[in-house]
Amino acid sequence: MNRLPVILLLILSQAALAQWDDTDVLSPEFHAGRREALRALLPNKSAAVFFSNPVRNRSNDVDYDYHQNPDFYYLTGYLEPDALIIIYKEEQNFGSFKSREILFVQERNLNSEVWTGKRLGKEGAAEKLRIQKTIDNSEFRYAELNLNDLEYLFIQWPEDPNSSNGEKADLKKLVESLKDRIASLKIKSSASDLKGMMARLREIKQQEELVLLRKAINITCDGFVEMIKSVRPGMKEYQTQAKGEYVFRDKGAEDKGYGSICGGGHNACVLHYVFNRKELSGDDLFLVDMGAEYHGYTADVTRTFPVDGKFSEEERAIYQLVLDAQNAGIAACKPGNTFRSTHEAAYDVIAKGLIRLGITKTEEEARLYFMHGTSHYLGLDVHDAGTFGPLQENSVITVEPGIYISENSPCDKKWWNKGVRIEDDVLITANGHEVLSGHLVRSIDAIEKLMANPQ
Repeated sequence: MNRLPVILLLILSQAALAQWDDTDVLSPEFHAGRREALRALLPNKSAAVFFSNPVRNRSNDVDYDYHQNPDFYYLTGYLEPDALIIIYKEEQNFGSFKSREILFVQERNLNSEVWTGKRLGKEGAAEKLRIQKTIDNSEFRYAELNLNDLEYLFIQWPEDPNSSNGEKADLKKLVESLKDRIASLKIKSSASDLKGMMARLREIKQQEELVLLRKAINITCDGFVEMIKSVRPGMKEYQTQAKGEYVFRDKGAEDKGYGSICGGGHNACVLHYVFNRKELSGDDLFLVDMGAEYHGYTADVTRTFPVDGKFSEEERAIYQLVLDAQNAGIAACKPGNTFRSTHEAAYDVIAKGLIRLGITKTEEEARLYFMHGTSHYLGLDVHDAGTFGPLQENSVITVEPGIYISENSPCDKKWWNKGVRIEDDVLITANGHEVLSGHLVRSIDAIEKLMANPQ
């Protein structure tokens, strides 16, 4: 099929524009500001190159839903594949135009757009994204790039770039073309330096980003309320998962930020358990770790609650210990404190508490039951970019201590198959912190009350 009726093309064009209907997306000015911030970090006579993410195949002729490279989105706002941007430190004269940036994008293709929706094309990208110069990706191989005039070229190469059927210039062709063009050039380059620059930028959230993060976190907390209220013995793990993810979608989230972890009983002791097929027993503690993704920004929240609505004596002891450790970790969330300070504070509480409960004999043994870090950055990635240096104002981190006592652990078997993690998302402020997910129930009494009175 090579031609489409004009009326069909009109319908397709109008329908496809719905992807821009949201009014709270990051603005072109935001992305332009991020490119300018990157330029400030680049050395003189240099440029940085970023590629879009590859399209990933799920099976046969079905691909996974496309997700843009977070760095690429951060700098451009462009959501389509088979693209690259070159950001120059200084303005370049290309003969027919002058610019400090060139974005190469997918060409308009009416046949493809019938199946996958309208593409922006170079005109649409220029209008919507307001990048100084946009060019069809098919022109990349022969486009003037002024690479000979550079002393440094920082390139973020995509992993395993793919070929796209029927495309003049897919991601693989773009990568191969750039490698050919720089093969003979004597230019200094370091991917690790560019990674460090982006970590510095993305660690500190701009106010526009915080608006979207708060939205993602609030949606996530609403989903957790529904899950906590509805869980009952005899339900499957996936049924609770479905209730939370329904709320995510219903309130406008485009996706989950990561695979939902919903583990009951012994499954709560598997840190990244994602099968979610077990039938829940009234004796189970249920650990749920989920996060809604809103306009690219993801939440990351964990709550653990008793399936029968009441914590047993042993469950109560383990849960309260983790909660005390989390409170200690949150108290350490202050600008200037080391990134490890939250873990050190939480680990100290858990190590001493496990000895007090008779589960361990030494503080070092706590690593048997608390085997992961307490914090990571949060933003466009669930494990977001950052420097891991001193905590800084307007960075967002998680605080998520846990205790996981698997069957056959070297302790009294009354503690076996009890996994507890409590995770919240914390904004570092000028004088301390704000727990962005703090309105979601955490205490034993509040959880039991919510489960007893689900209305």
